[in-house]
Amino acid sequence: MILSLILLNLAGGDSVDDLTILRKDEGFAQVLLKALVQGMRKRDRNKREKIWNEKMLKGQTTASATSTFRYLWAFHDENEEARRMKGAFIPQPNEHLKGLSRINAELLKFMQLYSTDQEVTLDIDATLIETNKRESLFSYKGFKAYQPLNVYWAEKDAMVHSEFRDGNVPAGYEQLRVFMEALAMMPLGVKKISTRSDTAGYQIEFLKYCAEGRHERFGVIDFVVGVDVSPEFKKAVNELSEEDWQPLYRIIEGKKKYTGQEWAEVCYVPTWVGHSKNSPEYRFIALREPLKELTLPGLENPQLTFPFPTMDFPEKGTFKLFGMVTNRSLSTMSGDDVIRWYRKRCGKSEEAHAAMKEDCCMW
Repeated sequence: MILSLILLNLAGGDSVDDLTILRKDEGFAQVLLKALVQGMRKRDRNKREKIWNEKMLKGQTTASATSTFRYLWAFHDENEEARRMKGAFIPQPNEHLKGLSRINAELLKFMQLYSTDQEVTLDIDATLIETNKRESLFSYKGFKAYQPLNVYWAEKDAMVHSEFRDGNVPAGYEQLRVFMEALAMMPLGVKKISTRSDTAGYQIEFLKYCAEGRHERFGVIDFVVGVDVSPEFKKAVNELSEEDWQPLYRIIEGKKKYTGQEWAEVCYVPTWVGHSKNSPEYRFIALREPLKELTLPGLENPQLTFPFPTMDFPEKGTFKLFGMVTNRSLSTMSGDDVIRWYRKRCGKSEEAHAAMKEDCCMW
C-alpha cells in the first residue's frame, strides 16, 4: 500500500484515483518488476515474475483506489475534526498516525548505523502549503494553506519529525512539545543536541528548557534563535556606541569577504531572564544592514514601507535590524561565528521543505 502511494507521488499523480491509470500502464509495470527482482536469485526471480505476470493480467500491479482510500481513512479520527475558526487547534493523532513517527525513528536509527553523529543540529521551521481545499483555513499571509512544523537533522540532511497543521496555527504554537517529540526519536550514539529557529522559537519556555538542561538525556541544548525586535530591544541597541559595531565577513574558500553588515553584542536583559547567579547566560546579538532602497514620497516612515524591522542611527542613516539570542558562551563561539552558524539553517532545510511539498507531494 505504501509502495503504491510512493509510486503515485513519483509519477505525478494528483489523487488516489490516478492509481487506476498506473494499474493499466504495462510499461510502468515492467519497469516496476525490474526494480522488485533486482538482486534476486534466478529461482526467486522466476517465481516473482510469474506472480507479477498474473497480477498484470488482472490489473493489480498497484493497490486499487478503493483499498487505498480505505487504508488512508484509518489515519483519520472524526472526533478530532472540531476545527476552530478562531484560535489554533491541532488534532490529536490516532495510533495509526503515531506509527508513522515510529517508522521514521527506525529509519533514523538505520542511517545512524552507517554514519554515526554524536553531535546533532536540529533546525525547527514551519512552511506554508497553499491549497484550495474547501475546509482549509486562512494563513497569516492571507491565503488558504496548511502550515506543518518540521524538525530537520542538518548533518544527516533528513527530516526527523513533521507535524501537519492548519494554516491558521502559528509557527511557534506548541513548538517545545514538537521539539521534545523529535528529541525522543534521536537514535543511540547521539550525545549532544544543538538547535536553531527563527523568531517563532523566541518563547520563554522553549529557551529556558534548552538553557537550563531540563532534558533528561541531553541536558543543556545549545541554541541560536531569532529575537523579536521589540521597542525594548531597540532601546538597548540604541545605547550602543559606534565602536561596538563590528563588520560581518563571509568566509569564502578560506578568505574573508565583507557583507556590508555589522553586528554587536547587546546588553539586553528582558524580564524573563533570571537574575540568580546560577541562571543560564543568554547573549543577545544585533545585526544591522544599510537600507539602500529609496523611500517613496509620502511613505517616509520605514516601518510602513518595508516588511522587516528598521532603525535610524544618527549620522549613519536607516538600517535593517535583526536580533538573535544564544546560550553559547563567548569562550566557545564569537558573535560573528554565532551569526554564521545560525544562517546555515537557511537553504538546506528549505530545500527539504520544497522536496516534501513538490517532489514527493507529502502534504
